[in-house]
Amino acid sequence: MNTNFTLLFYLKKPKAWIKGPVPIYTRITVNGKRSELSAGRECEPDRWNSNAGRCIGTKESARMLNAYLDTLQLRVRHAHQILLESGQTVTSENIKNQLCGKAEKNRYLMQLFKEHNQRMETLIGNGFESNTLKGYKTSIKHLTAFLKTNYGRNDIEIQSLNHAFIVDFEYYLKSACKCSGVSAAKYIKHLKKIVNHCLANHWLKVNPFLKFKSTAKATERTFLTQPELDEIVHKKLTIERLCQVRDIFVFCCYTGLSYADVQKLRRIEIGTGIDGEKWIFTTRQKTDTSSRIPLLPRALAIIKRYDNHPQCDVKGLLLPVLSNQKMNAYLKEIADLCDIKKHLTFHLARHTFATTVTLSNGVPIETVSKMLGHTLLKTTQHYAKILDVKVSDDMKALKKKLSLSQNKSKAI
Repeated sequence: MNTNFTLLFYLKKPKAWIKGPVPIYTRITVNGKRSELSAGRECEPDRWNSNAGRCIGTKESARMLNAYLDTLQLRVRHAHQILLESGQTVTSENIKNQLCGKAEKNRYLMQLFKEHNQRMETLIGNGFESNTLKGYKTSIKHLTAFLKTNYGRNDIEIQSLNHAFIVDFEYYLKSACKCSGVSAAKYIKHLKKIVNHCLANHWLKVNPFLKFKSTAKATERTFLTQPELDEIVHKKLTIERLCQVRDIFVFCCYTGLSYADVQKLRRIEIGTGIDGEKWIFTTRQKTDTSSRIPLLPRALAIIKRYDNHPQCDVKGLLLPVLSNQKMNAYLKEIADLCDIKKHLTFHLARHTFATTVTLSNGVPIETVSKMLGHTLLKTTQHYAKILDVKVSDDMKALKKKLSLSQNKSKAI
């Protein structure tokens, strides 16, 4: 935005001034706000033209002083131009700081985003996973395209970020990129992380997310009902690869482990729990939190089935897990054979454990949250919202209690 400013040279008499030369000051005004600094020169009041802001006379001293003031005026205009070209906010104070060499280092959004991703890349396997980095790289791609489309540039100074920028970016993600509300919220969350980094370092004075609220609603998690799970468990399969995938999928349905966690699960992570039974003692790869899971009979039976598997013996792994892509491809075949219409993916096993296997059977939500390795109970509560069966059972129990209470009252 082309912000205009006014420049004035004037004499500023000291409080104890009686006579003699008076210091010349520079006043910069932008939108009614002033900033002042010394011009570093003096002039006799009777030789000063306040309207022109220059010294009167043709003597060499007068010409040199006026030439100096002309040069200083050009420097002020140059400082103003630098602010405009860099996309910074033009204020009288910013012009003054630029003129005096006190201007803060310009920081740009995409530059900071790329630096963040470079650091994340060096920490893969030490707090970050490659899939997480992949998501942030996609955020950079969308932000770059957004800046070119809406601003005609490849980067933007972070001080230019405001509420409108975030709202427009969210709209761009949903309209131009065809992102779902949940996906758009994820990319907005990535942007917010960079903004929070800037706020923590005092590079941003105002939080552009202050009044922003995402309208995205979490999608309901799909899970298998007990009859569907039983159908998969008892289905006679003649192809070995399908049997293997079915076993590992069912194992996760009864332990709540994700693909990444069951893939790395080692035999040494099976131990004896506080009750004397076999438990899984592992750490979630995604959140690096501990997860302790008592093994149910069906899960134990699957472990025994692979006691002497060559792949498990060589690597010390608990189960012979294939690639995620192959697992999901074979699960589609199993779904067709079992006549299950739901989109069967490996992560569905984790949802099934949380809902059908545990919460639906009265396991307290705090216990389920602990076994799933959730850091927040709120994450687990999302599963509880979709259990109509649990609501029905709870209400039946309440009706029974109310009926008994009413019968006792009548008897009295």
